[in-house]
Formats: sequence, C-alpha cells, structure tokens
Amino acid sequence: MSSAATTPVPVAKTSDLADGVMREAMVGDREILIARVGNKYYAAENICPHMGAKLSQGKLEGTVVTCPRHASKFDLIDGRVIRWTDWTGVKASVSKLFKSPRPLTIYRVKVEGDNIFIET
Repeated sequence: MSSAATTPVPVAKTSDLADGVMREAMVGDREILIARVGNKYYAAENICPHMGAKLSQGKLEGTVVTCPRHASKFDLIDGRVIRWTDWTGVKASVSKLFKSPRPLTIYRVKVEGDNIFIET
C-alpha cells in the first residue's frame, strides 16, 4: 500500500458482490480485483505478477485467490505469496530465475453506504 495521501475512487456497489465473489474493476488504466469475503471487501491488482493472467477469473477460497493460469496463490489480506506456481522440480526452479515471486499490490478499501471505494 502506498503511504502517500490518496483520493478514494468508487469501484463497485456492495450489492454487486455476494459473499465469496470476485470481479474486475478499472481504475484509470489499472485492472483492480474486488472481492467480498463475509462482510469484508478486499482490493488488489487483478493481473497475476507471475504470468499476467486475470486473477478475477481464478478461484477464491476465503481470502486466498488462485490464478487461473499456473495456480499461483495470494492472500488478499496482505498480498503475500502463498504459492508461486503449481509447478514442481526443475520447472519451478527455472521459472523463479526468470520471474521471482512477488506479492500482489493491495489497495485500502472503504465502504460508505452501498459504495465501495479504494485508495490507489
């Protein structure tokens, strides 16, 4: 998260997201993943830092999102990498030489009424 002051940007309505649902929102030229888990909302970059797939097309289990391309897993609470790929052995080692694991960028979420805002 950025420490600079930001202006909240509306990205969705709470009524747009049922529990356990993710969707994509555009903020300028950035693709943002918005997810609801219970009564909490999360926002992160939508593009997987491993190979560029849209995370919003993946799977959400609790606060963990799994990339649809190579099954990389990230926690939406803090963006940490849980698993870089589902590859094993030499293939996994070689892939880390070219693309070292990096966490997702996470955005602060604010809910006012039915509006979901993020700070970018």
